[in-house]
Amino acid sequence: MIAFWISAALLLVLALVLVLPALLRSKINNEKPTDAAAQANLSVLRSQLTQLDTDFAAGSINADQLALAKSEIERRALEEESAPETAVATASSNRTAWALGLTIPLLALGMYGFLGNIQALDPVNLQATADTEPTPEQIEAMVSAFAARLEAVPANQPPDPKAWEMLARSYAAMQKFPEANKAYKRAVELNPGNAQMLADHADVVAMLQGQSMLGEPSRLFERALVLDPNNLKALALAGSAAFEKKEFAKAVQFWTKAQGLAPPGSEFAKGLASSVEEARLALGQAGISPAVARAAPTPVLVAANIQGVVSLSPAMKSKVNPDDTVFIFARASQGPRMPLAILKRKASELPITFTLDDSTAMSDELKLSKFELVVVGARVSKSGNALPQSGDLVGQSAPVKAGSGKLTLVIDGVQP
Repeated sequence: MIAFWISAALLLVLALVLVLPALLRSKINNEKPTDAAAQANLSVLRSQLTQLDTDFAAGSINADQLALAKSEIERRALEEESAPETAVATASSNRTAWALGLTIPLLALGMYGFLGNIQALDPVNLQATADTEPTPEQIEAMVSAFAARLEAVPANQPPDPKAWEMLARSYAAMQKFPEANKAYKRAVELNPGNAQMLADHADVVAMLQGQSMLGEPSRLFERALVLDPNNLKALALAGSAAFEKKEFAKAVQFWTKAQGLAPPGSEFAKGLASSVEEARLALGQAGISPAVARAAPTPVLVAANIQGVVSLSPAMKSKVNPDDTVFIFARASQGPRMPLAILKRKASELPITFTLDDSTAMSDELKLSKFELVVVGARVSKSGNALPQSGDLVGQSAPVKAGSGKLTLVIDGVQP
């Protein structure tokens, strides 16, 4: 506490050193700024307004931040224009200066004694405050507020996939798996090429299914392994799915590969080692030699998907509004005209990075994985109708193979 009082005294001395010389001057030079200076100041403020509009158009700031910054600049501009023409210049009284010099410290000490908390300076109390952690209720309230802000983002502002991923991870850590699943779906929709996020999403969906890795979790971690064959979590989940299906040799292969990628000596590596031994024991009980399982190559997952980017041709940009709907779809090159997979996005998100696969299929009978060649198309609809209408803006690829690589698709035509 002694250190506090010494620091307070030094600060008061510093304040007096800064204030008293100005008060003790015989004359205050307080002339009005020249017109040129005022004009220069206003010019700077106009430049700041222009920069704010540019940042908003680029998505660097949101609408609330734009409005707040503009109101501050407008206030400063009014102050420039309404500055008094002449400031009163008089000699300062020595008596006034010394009276203020004594009043400032006394007033500060009095206010601290009335409003402050001297007990908070006690080292014991300081340690107790430092050790305080947010309660679960406080954490939940913060996450709920964060979710509400993401839901309230204006339609003309680009959504933030990292923010949605952070929300999903927060919900998963709180074991609120339905909410985490919803947030991950949005995050994956915005950033379908993130292997780690797909693996994390698979884990959450498995928890919703009673820790079963079959079905949707398998589709998610398979997509992750196509994007990154060495993704540690996806490999671990693939081993769990294989073990659940009693494909013990595959489980050994996936988990063994994951073992080599896990940090040595970590709890995760120890868990993988235990899982590998359990799978090998199951192999022995099934009459399969563990040596045969170790010799087999790790399964390679073939992508039954199409990844790419959709953009607008320069000639079409003036015909599109941010709220228009963009449909991205794949259909069989020869066969049914019904889409095998489809995504729905906003025109404000263009150019759009997309992934079409069996998880985006409209029917279990018609999936990308069941057709060798497909055509990928994109359509901008002002009505939001899934059926093509005259005047829609369209683009289409030549026939391609699923998993054949990144596709570049340009919307450059008009629906007759």
